Amino acid sequence: MDAPFEKIRRHARSMLSDAGSHGMDHTQRVTQMCRIIGKQEHADMDILIPAALLHDIARPLEKEKGLLHEVEGAQMAKSYLTSICYNPDLIPAISAAIRTHRFRSAEKPVSPEAKILSDADKLDAMGAVGIARTFMRAAEHGGDIDDAVLHFHDKLLKLKDLMYTDTGRDIATERHAFLVTFLEELTHETDQVSP
Repeated sequence: MDAPFEKIRRHARSMLSDAGSHGMDHTQRVTQMCRIIGKQEHADMDILIPAALLHDIARPLEKEKGLLHEVEGAQMAKSYLTSICYNPDLIPAISAAIRTHRFRSAEKPVSPEAKILSDADKLDAMGAVGIARTFMRAAEHGGDIDDAVLHFHDKLLKLKDLMYTDTGRDIATERHAFLVTFLEELTHETDQVSP
């Protein structure tokens, strides 16, 4: 990873747990997906990669204080990037991408980089990884299989139609198909043992 990005990655790691449904492992996958989509969509990586690395840094505050992590995280990223003398012309775009990345954000992404971050974050909730994260999330909230299945219907199955980029749509189509197949098999297996 490029030197300035490595410094930002270390900062993100200091803010997040190593694992969990929104741990550093999620951030690293989202960042890698941003690289893949960003290359195809000709994004400015000096905006996209810092936004990806910092997009969830306020998750612990959301859990602790109920703050919207995308709004708080955008401010935290702005302050941090200013403190390390990151290119000041790019900081507003990075902050905006973080503020608009979330599935439930009221504000929608506008720039190519913000759209790519939003797609990459959603893609990490789909496919095999998305399934694993859904069950982790259910357990983190004291839930069970039924809670995880509810999350599939409330969020995961809707994501394919919410992609902003052509590359994101292509990847989402494949991952969505896997989600549907998994859910059908899970329903079949659980119906077999229902009283």
